[in-house]
Amino acid sequence: MRILSVVGARPQFVKLAPIAKAMPGDAEHLIAHTGQHYDHNMSDAFFADLGIPQPDFNLGVGSGTHGEQTGAMLAGLERIITETVPDWVLVYGDTNSTLAAALAAVKLHFPIAHLEAGLRSFNRRMPEEHNRVLTDHAADLLLAPTQVAMDHLACEGLAERAVLVGDVMTDVLYRVRDEVAGNPLALSAPVEPGEFYVATLHRPDNTDDPARLRAIVESIAKVGKPVVLLAHPRLRNVAERHGIELGTGSIVVSEPVGYPQLVNAVAQSAGVITDSGGLQKEAFLLRVPCTTLRPETEWVETVDLGWNVLLDKDFTALPGIVERPRPAATDTSPYGEGRAAETAVRALAERG
Repeated sequence: MRILSVVGARPQFVKLAPIAKAMPGDAEHLIAHTGQHYDHNMSDAFFADLGIPQPDFNLGVGSGTHGEQTGAMLAGLERIITETVPDWVLVYGDTNSTLAAALAAVKLHFPIAHLEAGLRSFNRRMPEEHNRVLTDHAADLLLAPTQVAMDHLACEGLAERAVLVGDVMTDVLYRVRDEVAGNPLALSAPVEPGEFYVATLHRPDNTDDPARLRAIVESIAKVGKPVVLLAHPRLRNVAERHGIELGTGSIVVSEPVGYPQLVNAVAQSAGVITDSGGLQKEAFLLRVPCTTLRPETEWVETVDLGWNVLLDKDFTALPGIVERPRPAATDTSPYGEGRAAETAVRALAERG
């Protein structure tokens, strides 16, 4: 069995790690990196930190508009798929890399498996929503992380292609959590455990409207404890262009950190403020309260269980929401017990 994994962005590197580890010895696992994220902490460091084999192919696409990125990836991935002749093209999540690989494979008539299939925000303004819906309908095997995702696929007539495997990010998070337990914080900000918040902000809906970005930053700045903002270069550039000072009030601006350092920081924090999809779930798995700056979430279980609160308007309410009492403890495990990668790889072998 020859599997070609296509990745290109930080969440996909995390998902790739347990899949690579779960591959049986008689499988040939090739990795194509599109280069969608090219900053060291967003790419190379993740491979090293998570023990992922170095990619067999790197397209080095870099940044650009959605069309520019996807088009460049499509051309490069066509060549790689034709050259490697995989039994499965395995795509991850919902980025431009995901869609480009699915398009390349389906047009060349190679089987596609989509890991993290069936997630829906039902917000068509999100490019991720376009990517995941189109990929699911192109794919031959849909590896779903939750029962909610399975239900979405059934509603779209895709039940026969779907397999419930659990969430592979749970696999790697549990492993990394145990590895970093007790490690000192590796943040540039001088903060004390339990006395700071972790924040990330990257979605265009939040960053590209100057008034909205300013309102978010001003509200985060009023939180009562230090907020370590892990600022991606794009956020820094957008803020500078709009004349918005990120390091104001409670906000301490920091470079993005490697995944183990991120897990350690979140685990030792008082809470998370984010518009990320993956970080919401990681916070829940670490039992850390999260405030999500979006009108919806793909991970509805985090909201239903009280560990995640959505905020899309009236950001003046943000400090009070962030500093809310901790939710009720729960042992519920909607994302599996940490063996999703093994189940996913087994499904690939059985249906290959």
